[in-house]
Amino acid sequence: MKISNGSKLLVVLSLIAPILAIAIAQPSNRVQITFTGGHETDRRDGGRPVGLVAGALGVPTEVFREAFSHVTPARGRAPEPGQVHLNKRALLDALGKYGITNERLDEVSDYYRYQPERGQMWPVKPAKGYATVEKGKVIAIVITDPGSGYTTAPMATLDGINVKTSVKLGFSKRFEANGSVASIRIIPN
Repeated sequence: MKISNGSKLLVVLSLIAPILAIAIAQPSNRVQITFTGGHETDRRDGGRPVGLVAGALGVPTEVFREAFSHVTPARGRAPEPGQVHLNKRALLDALGKYGITNERLDEVSDYYRYQPERGQMWPVKPAKGYATVEKGKVIAIVITDPGSGYTTAPMATLDGINVKTSVKLGFSKRFEANGSVASIRIIPN
């Protein structure tokens, strides 16, 4: 028996049609989370990501902020060698008692150094996640990649779902986990 091309197409379509109907009838219950913002700095810090530097050094933000208050930054130019020495001494005098070495201070400072006037930003990796939704209600939030480099909690919006969220950040001595999304909570109406 010879089967025409048209008949072959009908056979294939009749085999896959039920599968397509099932896929269409059961919409995905995963909703992507979109993260925006989260890179603001405290006005007291002159644009420096002090929370990230403190996290990478393993000290409270206020400890690093106090230590840095004794530094004279060279704005828009290379610092004089004498000023570099005085600044480093001021930082190490304040941070040394927390076990911060010159090498670690240099590593962290270099990692988070940037020039905003040139459109630069410190290293940032966007967070990713999704929410599981059933019958219009969020039943779970999954962070698939916590990202890094957030200085303030980013806004987390669920595509197509009108809910308010609260994001908590985590800070770490490890650059790839410093300033990452630790949790997302739905705020009840």
